[in-house]
Amino acid sequence: MVQGGPPDDNLFRAFASAIYNTIDAPVTWFREKIVEPNQKKYPWYHQKFRRVPTIDQCYSDDVVCDFEANAQFKRDRAVDSEILNILRMRYEDCMMYERPDHLTVCKPFWEKYKDAEEAWFIKYGDLGAYADARKAYMKQKHRMIWERRNGPLSDQTK
Repeated sequence: MVQGGPPDDNLFRAFASAIYNTIDAPVTWFREKIVEPNQKKYPWYHQKFRRVPTIDQCYSDDVVCDFEANAQFKRDRAVDSEILNILRMRYEDCMMYERPDHLTVCKPFWEKYKDAEEAWFIKYGDLGAYADARKAYMKQKHRMIWERRNGPLSDQTK
Protein backbone atom coordinates (compact mmCIF):
# COMPACT_ATOMS: atom_id res chain seq x y z
CA MET A 1 0.00 0.00 0.00
CA VAL A 2 2.63 2.48 -1.03
CA GLN A 3 1.58 5.86 -2.31
CA GLY A 4 3.10 6.85 -5.61
CA GLY A 5 5.13 4.42 -7.69
CA PRO A 6 4.16 2.59 -10.87
CA PRO A 7 0.51 1.58 -11.39
CA ASP A 8 -0.33 -1.95 -10.32
CA ASP A 9 -1.53 -4.45 -12.95
CA ASN A 10 -3.36 -6.52 -10.35
CA LEU A 11 -6.95 -5.27 -10.02
CA PHE A 12 -7.37 -6.34 -6.39
CA ARG A 13 -4.17 -4.65 -5.23
CA ALA A 14 -5.05 -1.51 -7.19
CA PHE A 15 -8.51 -1.42 -5.59
CA ALA A 16 -7.10 -2.02 -2.08
CA SER A 17 -4.48 0.69 -2.64
CA ALA A 18 -7.15 3.16 -3.77
CA ILE A 19 -9.29 2.46 -0.70
CA TYR A 20 -6.25 2.77 1.58
CA ASN A 21 -5.21 6.08 0.00
CA THR A 22 -8.78 7.42 0.22
CA ILE A 23 -8.84 6.77 3.97
CA ASP A 24 -5.20 7.49 4.80
CA ALA A 25 -4.58 10.68 2.79
CA PRO A 26 -6.91 13.00 4.76
CA VAL A 27 -5.74 11.58 8.09
CA THR A 28 -2.08 12.00 7.15
CA TRP A 29 -2.67 15.52 5.85
CA PHE A 30 -4.52 16.52 9.04
CA ARG A 31 -1.75 15.10 11.24
CA GLU A 32 1.13 16.67 9.30
CA LYS A 33 -0.45 20.08 8.62
CA ILE A 34 -2.57 20.75 11.72
CA VAL A 35 -1.66 18.54 14.67
CA GLU A 36 2.15 18.39 14.51
CA PRO A 37 2.78 22.15 13.96
CA ASN A 38 0.55 22.98 16.95
CA GLN A 39 2.06 20.41 19.30
CA LYS A 40 4.47 21.52 21.97
CA LYS A 41 7.69 19.55 21.67
CA TYR A 42 8.13 18.09 25.14
CA PRO A 43 9.91 14.83 25.90
CA TRP A 44 7.72 12.38 27.76
CA TYR A 45 10.53 11.38 30.14
CA HIS A 46 10.76 14.89 31.58
CA GLN A 47 7.12 15.12 32.53
CA LYS A 48 6.57 17.41 35.48
CA PHE A 49 3.57 16.82 37.67
CA ARG A 50 2.04 19.70 39.56
CA ARG A 51 2.30 19.46 43.33
CA VAL A 52 -0.98 18.42 44.88
CA PRO A 53 -2.14 19.13 48.42
CA THR A 54 -0.50 16.92 51.01
CA ILE A 55 -2.53 14.56 53.15
CA ASP A 56 -2.69 17.03 56.04
CA GLN A 57 -4.37 19.59 53.76
CA CYS A 58 -7.12 17.17 52.65
CA TYR A 59 -10.51 16.97 54.29
CA SER A 60 -11.30 13.61 55.87
CA ASP A 61 -14.11 12.85 53.40
CA ASP A 62 -12.30 14.05 50.25
CA VAL A 63 -11.46 10.81 48.49
CA VAL A 64 -10.00 12.46 45.39
CA CYS A 65 -7.61 14.62 47.42
CA ASP A 66 -6.60 11.53 49.42
CA PHE A 67 -5.90 9.61 46.19
CA GLU A 68 -3.84 12.49 44.75
CA ALA A 69 -1.86 12.84 47.97
CA ASN A 70 -1.09 9.10 47.90
CA ALA A 71 -0.02 9.29 44.25
CA GLN A 72 2.24 12.25 45.06
CA PHE A 73 3.67 10.37 48.05
CA LYS A 74 4.46 7.34 45.88
CA ARG A 75 6.14 9.53 43.23
CA ASP A 76 8.20 11.28 45.91
CA ARG A 77 9.18 7.94 47.43
CA ALA A 78 10.26 6.59 44.04
CA VAL A 79 12.31 9.72 43.32
CA ASP A 80 13.95 9.69 46.75
CA SER A 81 14.74 5.98 46.43
CA GLU A 82 16.32 6.57 43.03
CA ILE A 83 18.41 9.45 44.40
CA LEU A 84 19.61 7.12 47.16
CA ASN A 85 20.49 4.46 44.57
CA ILE A 86 22.48 6.99 42.54
CA LEU A 87 24.42 8.14 45.61
CA ARG A 88 25.17 4.53 46.54
CA MET A 89 26.37 3.77 43.00
CA ARG A 90 28.63 6.84 43.06
CA TYR A 91 30.19 5.62 46.28
CA GLU A 92 30.63 2.09 44.94
CA ASP A 93 32.16 3.38 41.70
CA CYS A 94 34.55 5.54 43.68
CA MET A 95 35.58 2.52 45.73
CA MET A 96 36.22 0.50 42.56
CA TYR A 97 38.33 3.16 40.84
CA GLU A 98 40.19 4.50 43.85
CA ARG A 99 40.95 1.13 45.44
CA PRO A 100 44.15 1.75 47.42
CA ASP A 101 43.09 5.17 48.70
CA HIS A 102 39.34 4.61 48.74
CA LEU A 103 38.97 5.27 52.47
CA THR A 104 40.16 8.86 52.15
CA VAL A 105 39.14 9.73 48.59
CA CYS A 106 35.59 8.34 48.83
CA LYS A 107 34.80 9.64 52.31
CA PRO A 108 32.70 12.61 51.02
CA PHE A 109 30.60 10.21 48.92
CA TRP A 110 30.12 7.94 51.93
CA GLU A 111 29.06 10.82 54.21
CA LYS A 112 26.64 12.18 51.63
CA TYR A 113 25.17 8.73 51.10
CA LYS A 114 24.78 8.12 54.84
CA ASP A 115 23.07 11.50 55.35
CA ALA A 116 20.67 10.78 52.47
CA GLU A 117 20.03 7.28 53.80
CA GLU A 118 19.21 8.65 57.24
CA ALA A 119 16.86 11.25 55.75
CA TRP A 120 15.16 8.55 53.66
CA PHE A 121 14.72 6.32 56.69
CA ILE A 122 13.32 9.20 58.75
CA LYS A 123 10.65 9.77 56.13
CA TYR A 124 9.94 6.29 54.71
CA GLY A 125 11.56 3.74 57.01
CA ASP A 126 9.45 1.11 58.83
CA LEU A 127 6.38 1.96 56.73
CA GLY A 128 6.38 -1.30 54.82
CA ALA A 129 5.76 -1.99 51.16
CA TYR A 130 2.15 -0.79 51.19
CA ALA A 131 2.79 2.57 52.81
CA ASP A 132 0.58 5.51 51.99
CA ALA A 133 0.62 9.21 52.74
CA ARG A 134 -1.55 8.92 55.84
CA LYS A 135 0.79 6.37 57.47
CA ALA A 136 3.81 8.54 56.69
CA TYR A 137 2.02 11.58 58.11
CA MET A 138 1.22 9.68 61.32
CA LYS A 139 4.83 8.52 61.55
CA GLN A 140 6.00 12.12 61.21
CA LYS A 141 3.50 13.29 63.83
CA HIS A 142 4.56 10.61 66.33
CA ARG A 143 8.23 11.36 65.73
CA MET A 144 7.67 15.09 66.32
CA ILE A 145 5.81 14.38 69.57
CA TRP A 146 8.57 12.03 70.74
CA GLU A 147 11.28 14.59 69.88
CA ARG A 148 9.38 17.35 71.69
CA ARG A 149 9.37 15.21 74.83
CA ASN A 150 12.80 13.56 74.60
CA GLY A 151 14.98 15.71 72.32
CA PRO A 152 16.10 15.23 68.72
CA LEU A 153 17.00 11.78 67.44
CA SER A 154 19.49 12.94 64.81
CA ASP A 155 21.31 16.01 63.56
CA GLN A 156 18.90 16.31 60.62
CA THR A 157 15.85 16.94 62.81
CA LYS A 158 17.23 19.69 65.02
